[in-house]
Amino acid sequence: MAIAELTLSSKNYSSWSLRGWLLCRLAGLRVVEKTIALDDPENRAELLLLSPSVLVPRLTHEGASVWDTLAIAEYLHELYPNVGMYPADRIARAHCRSVSGEIHSGFANLRSALPMNLKVRHARFPIFSGAKPDIERIETIWAECLDSYGGPWLFGKEPTVADAMFAPVAQRFLTYAVPLSAPSAAYCQTINGWPLMREWIDDARNEPEEMVELEIEF
Repeated sequence: MAIAELTLSSKNYSSWSLRGWLLCRLAGLRVVEKTIALDDPENRAELLLLSPSVLVPRLTHEGASVWDTLAIAEYLHELYPNVGMYPADRIARAHCRSVSGEIHSGFANLRSALPMNLKVRHARFPIFSGAKPDIERIETIWAECLDSYGGPWLFGKEPTVADAMFAPVAQRFLTYAVPLSAPSAAYCQTINGWPLMREWIDDARNEPEEMVELEIEF
């Protein structure tokens, strides 16, 4: 497979960068990583939740430039339809696309209340009441998928686009010790133990930069 370029922001703070990177790895696409500095204004806007349309992550591949995570997923699936990014079954594939789209476009309260920070773990954390419906909805999505397809991944025995999209959420739940049902807690551990996730976390912990604004408890 051809080598491509993937533009990322912080591995510690950027959930969207994590999603884009996981999608490329799921597809088996070799990428050269290009990181935008934390002092870049657009990068800070993304991480501080101030900009709804930052062009990171961006995949550049054979003349194509793709900068939205779901667009990256569809582009990679189009290139490599047999690597299992989506379930083989039509109904399951539609379900996978639906839940991936839901996490992509919603859950603003969760994003602001529990910002991604892979370097820390809180034993207790006050969760903004407005984020609780988001947490409940995510648990419902996970329960439906795990019950329907048998786990340990959302759509069965192998990770798909949906797992890449929900991976940052699982890490948020672990970071902030969010109380979860047993199946949801087990799924978070599945994500946390994913070799790709461990590789990303190791890189995130080695990032020297910090953004004080994102250390504030919302």
